[in-house]
Amino acid sequence: VHFASGLPHLCWQPTDASARALASIVAWREEASFPNLQAPLALDVLDPWPEVTFDSLVAINLIHISPWRVTSELMLQAGRRLPKNGVLYLYGPYKRGGQHTAPSNEGFDVQLKSRNPIWGVRDLEAVIEEAERNGLTLDKVVEMPANNLSVVFRR
Repeated sequence: VHFASGLPHLCWQPTDASARALASIVAWREEASFPNLQAPLALDVLDPWPEVTFDSLVAINLIHISPWRVTSELMLQAGRRLPKNGVLYLYGPYKRGGQHTAPSNEGFDVQLKSRNPIWGVRDLEAVIEEAERNGLTLDKVVEMPANNLSVVFRR
């Protein structure tokens, strides 16, 4: 809803793997009623993707709350499906040079790994390497509130 409101010239197709999250998206969409906000699709990054076209992919708080293979598959799909100059936008906490950028991120990483040992705050450099293996180039990294980063790749 936030993006559909702020960027009304773009069509937004929300997705999620969680039935609960999809229901929440439906409720927000009904309340907001933006013509550029599509009904959500169920999508688990590791399952077959629907045959839809898009110019950009936005993944918020995904790669740290999932196994590394989700990051690999996201990069693979972005590299295959984005058009030339298409954008992959990632948002979330990252390590830089193998180090946490803030004590809060380190504590969050410990909490994530206690929930599932294959989750965790990812090394930005490893994410960039995975993107590059799939034909994506780092465009920019923007520091955000709460010790998060916006990481933008282009195909």
